[in-house]
Amino acid sequence: MHRYDVLSLIDTVLSDQLVICNLGIPSQELYAIGDKPNYFYMLGSMGMVSSIALGLALNTEKTVIALDGDGSLLMNPGSLVTVAHQNPPNLKWIVIDNGSHGSTGNQPTYTRSKTSLAEMARAAGITDIHELHTKDALEATLREKIKSRGLCFIVVKAKPGNRSVKPVPLDPVAIRNRFMEAEKAAN
Repeated sequence: MHRYDVLSLIDTVLSDQLVICNLGIPSQELYAIGDKPNYFYMLGSMGMVSSIALGLALNTEKTVIALDGDGSLLMNPGSLVTVAHQNPPNLKWIVIDNGSHGSTGNQPTYTRSKTSLAEMARAAGITDIHELHTKDALEATLREKIKSRGLCFIVVKAKPGNRSVKPVPLDPVAIRNRFMEAEKAAN
C-alpha cells in the first residue's frame, strides 16, 4: 500500500472521531479522499501532529486520531515520551511509515534502514503497539482499536510515493473554526 491507500482505508473506518492529519501531502491526500469538518488539516508545524492531538485528547472525551508520518515523528521524537506519560485513553496514534519525507521529495528517513518506530514507542513507555504490513491487518486493527478505550500506537508500513492531488483549498482559520464546531457538536 501507498500512503493514499492507507488513508483511504482509514477514512472508511472512521466516523465522528476527531482527526489531526500531518501536514503537506498527507493532508492533501486525505482532503481529496473525503473532506469532513472533523478532519483538522495541518498546513504547517512539522512534527507537531502528536502534540496537537495530545492536547485535544486531554480536553475531550471524544476519540482523537493522530495521523502522523515517519518523517514528522522523527522531527519530534520526544512526543513519544510525553504521550506515553500522559497516557490519554482516547488517543489513537497512527503513523504511516513509508520510509521517506513524502512532502519534500521522498528523501529516505532512518526507518527505511535501522530505526523502528514501534521499538521507540515501546522504549518510551507505550504498551499497546501494532506494526502492520497488510490492508487486512490494518482494517482489523482499526476496527478494534478505534472503538476501544486506551492509548494505542499503530505503525503502518507503506511504500514511498505521493498521489497527485491539489492543495487543501481551505483557509487555515476556516479549518480551525469548522473543526472547533465539529468538536463541540461531538461532545
